[in-house]
Amino acid sequence: MGTVEVLSAADIGALITPTEAVDAICDALVSGSVDPELDDPRLFSPAPGGEFLLMPARGRAAAGVKVLTVAPDNPARGKPKIQGVYVLVGSDDLAPRALLDGPELTLIRTPAVTVLAIRELLAAGPPRPPGPLPMVVYGTGPQARRHLQTMRSVLGPIDAAVIGRLPGAINEFIGETTRPGLAVRAGTPADVPGAAVVLTATSSPTPVVDAALIGPHTVVAAVGAHGPQNAELPPELVRRADVVVEARASAMREGGNLLRARTADDWARQPPANLADLVTGRFRRRPDTPAVYSGVGMSWEDLVLATTIVDRHQKPTGGT
Repeated sequence: MGTVEVLSAADIGALITPTEAVDAICDALVSGSVDPELDDPRLFSPAPGGEFLLMPARGRAAAGVKVLTVAPDNPARGKPKIQGVYVLVGSDDLAPRALLDGPELTLIRTPAVTVLAIRELLAAGPPRPPGPLPMVVYGTGPQARRHLQTMRSVLGPIDAAVIGRLPGAINEFIGETTRPGLAVRAGTPADVPGAAVVLTATSSPTPVVDAALIGPHTVVAAVGAHGPQNAELPPELVRRADVVVEARASAMREGGNLLRARTADDWARQPPANLADLVTGRFRRRPDTPAVYSGVGMSWEDLVLATTIVDRHQKPTGGT
């Protein structure tokens, strides 16, 4: 095996911006180079004190697998809960091309996909008034912070109210996230009715949003719940809304927000739109109806961005 490039979190951040990550995901869907419904399922396996998470994906030019460990007790010990690497290989010979920092790739990929969905759902709804986009964010972790930063990069000025369980964590979040064009303050559920976008990025296994507070034009994006038993959104909100998922197949495997609202058989009779439907114009929002995007994270997204990043690193003058 020849020399394999190793790209750190700092390397990745220097090679792709949040806006470029959103564009790469969008381009892959619009061009048809990926079909979300054909993505390979992710694989879970027990590990000491946690579990392994493997996310393989295949493409014409490259393939790859994200190898992560999930250690729930690590944060109490001052260590990361999620660690690992992304292995990118060439599709012709399966020779390794590069190793990328796995958590950093996830922190770029997840907001890119979510913000793409939010952007398109806002565009499919009624015109919004001028001024900063009013948001409510549930959660104070790294994903909530990166989502806000990506929103600011892609959608312009943001006025965000953040809701969390611990006042100290909220204050720290505000200090770390506030920047020009991104105003962040402590919020309460009273901020929800006036929000154009509500984002949930929590580890809560039970709903954190009151469905009665969601307005008729609000876009709700839920990205923290993984597994059929966990849901950040109440069933009545999902049943009332126009629903978009990354892929119908992955949502039926892992989307607790959907599976706690209707059975898989019910969803088969009334399937939600997927991201490809959304970005290619096959999806239409109904008047006076909130929209819900529910994401669980998929392997094809990692492959699209890992390929873009490594191509830029290895061909710095030739684009992607």
